[in-house]
Amino acid sequence: MTHPSRTGGQILVDALHTHGVDTAFGVPGESYLDVLDALHDSDIRFVINRQEGGAAFMAEAYGKMTGKPGICFVTRGPGATNASIGVHTAYQDSTPMILFIGQVGSDFIDREAFQEIDYRRMYGQMAKWVTQIDRADRIPEYIARAFQVATSGRPGPVVLALPEDMLVTKAEVADARRYQPVQAAPSQAQIDQLRAMLAEAERPIVLLGGGSWTGQACADLARFAEANQLPVGCTFRFQDLLDNAHPNYVGDVGIGINPKLAARVKEADLVIAIGPRLGEMTTSGYSLLSSPVPRQRLVHIHADPDELGSVYQAELMIASGPAQACAMLTAMAPVDASAWAGAIAEARAELAAWQAQPPIFREGGAPLDLWQVMQELMRQVPRDTIITNGAGNYATWAHRFYRYGGKRTQLAPTNGAMGYAVPAGVAAKIIEPQRTVVTFAGDGEFMMTGQELATAVQYGAGVVLLVFNNNMFGTIRMHQEREYPGRVSGTNLHNPDFAALARAYGGHGEVVEKTEEFAPALQRALAHANERKLPAVIELRYDGNLITPNATLETIRKTAAAAKASR
Repeated sequence: MTHPSRTGGQILVDALHTHGVDTAFGVPGESYLDVLDALHDSDIRFVINRQEGGAAFMAEAYGKMTGKPGICFVTRGPGATNASIGVHTAYQDSTPMILFIGQVGSDFIDREAFQEIDYRRMYGQMAKWVTQIDRADRIPEYIARAFQVATSGRPGPVVLALPEDMLVTKAEVADARRYQPVQAAPSQAQIDQLRAMLAEAERPIVLLGGGSWTGQACADLARFAEANQLPVGCTFRFQDLLDNAHPNYVGDVGIGINPKLAARVKEADLVIAIGPRLGEMTTSGYSLLSSPVPRQRLVHIHADPDELGSVYQAELMIASGPAQACAMLTAMAPVDASAWAGAIAEARAELAAWQAQPPIFREGGAPLDLWQVMQELMRQVPRDTIITNGAGNYATWAHRFYRYGGKRTQLAPTNGAMGYAVPAGVAAKIIEPQRTVVTFAGDGEFMMTGQELATAVQYGAGVVLLVFNNNMFGTIRMHQEREYPGRVSGTNLHNPDFAALARAYGGHGEVVEKTEEFAPALQRALAHANERKLPAVIELRYDGNLITPNATLETIRKTAAAAKASR
């Protein structure tokens, strides 16, 4: 049925209703005022952010949590460029997301008008589809396609530019139907071939990762692993696809991998990879599998046919969404697993040893034991707590020592985007206010998007933030000491009092410098976040020399200097 005449902005907001949108994130701009006006009378919650990068990160986090496209609105030019980091994250992380950008009017296009950018060129390599809606009567068509593209196959971001004159143009046009995500599924012949390969194996391992996972898919995967006694590793920043307490979980696979688990992957005779891109981070710098033909027999299941065979020529390549594949795998008749019956127990014992207190703390001398911090955190928070982090060495403490409770308890960027942690944590608490949310942020990380604490206060998002303050860009400093020992350049930081800053925003803040101070501080922070519905910051001040659980900057520097001297 054709609607009465509506402006482009109203048609767009009505289209978002059609497709089930309940929340959008953004920073207002003069270029899409008609959309803002239409949102005024809408029940769509528009979360106002303090910078477009934070808005895009929040939309990306929404997409990760819900499986539905995260919606973000920004203005042209600077707004769009600020938001690009979230789009890049959504692309590499396979997260459904739609970014709407206000654009200059069509009468000014191609004149390098105020803040004008050609978004097709700008976003061409970091989005699944980039276009501009030039006619108001085609908005329902474009929006329907945007949702379809963002959620089908390998999920990802879509970018739509909205010329401001188009948004105020009136049109009589019918709304579209609600989108229906499309995923391929394995054939029975492929499942039969996979089963035959598994039956012939002696050292199989399963790797999980990628987008499009549902709770049911995770449950089906667990049943498949249990039935065939398979060890399961979760790839980089997808550690929540299998509850880490599950008896078949053997650790995370990627950068910073347990060396004994890395050996297991290398020595496996069958690797079944369900969902992940087998890229640099997943494969520990392409070291776990050799390319183009791995030594291991490889089954690669991925939603995007273009991903299959792009780096590794698997023996069996299956274009399928994880939900479709896992539904068929759990229905598959189990094989005789006697050849690898003891592998899980051995791998679990290796995982326990890897997660034990590192020698760097067992030997004493560190006033703040970050391993103890992790143990105390797990004692105090519920199993379904959502942990968010961005990029930096501080994230190692969560990745290695925290035991994730299953989908969706981890929000982290596989593309290594600094600044993700705080917006993701705030978004998670806005989306699911009944759950506990704890954000891990380095000092450098926090200063990139920490202003979103104001968003948390405005929307009553009681997220708890642990700020790891070592007064440096730690990861870069670590590499610097390895390559140019003793020549510190560009990595030292002078920081504010993060606890005082949190209080200035209207939240709770305190400083922890000793191990015994953390438990009561965490108790107070959780109580404040849950009861007051306001953010709480615990600033962890610790010795920057303790750069990783395995090494100090001093040992890295000395080793590198000795190596240079011997050359």
